[in-house]
Amino acid sequence: MSEPISEAVKTYLREIGAKGGRKSRRRLDPAQARRMVAVREARRAFRDYKTQCFWSFDPEWNIQHEQVPLVIRTLRDEGNAQAFALAKRLHQLHAAGEA
Repeated sequence: MSEPISEAVKTYLREIGAKGGRKSRRRLDPAQARRMVAVREARRAFRDYKTQCFWSFDPEWNIQHEQVPLVIRTLRDEGNAQAFALAKRLHQLHAAGEA
């Protein structure tokens, strides 16, 4: 079993965690944030529907913002009703990032 963490270690981890959180905060405009969400959701859809819809794609495909429409089209053309609904949601996210 693992030993409990001492208070000194907890304090140290708390301090470096707070420092890292302050340094890594970015300033994004709403459109950039929406584009990031659309890409993240497209990557998740690719992973979740790989065998059903994306079986012919490179398994190491790194989806960027420009490829989100291809993910949407493939989900609509090759997927089931759940994939179609996901494509609709992904289309809305992508369109919001374009505005």
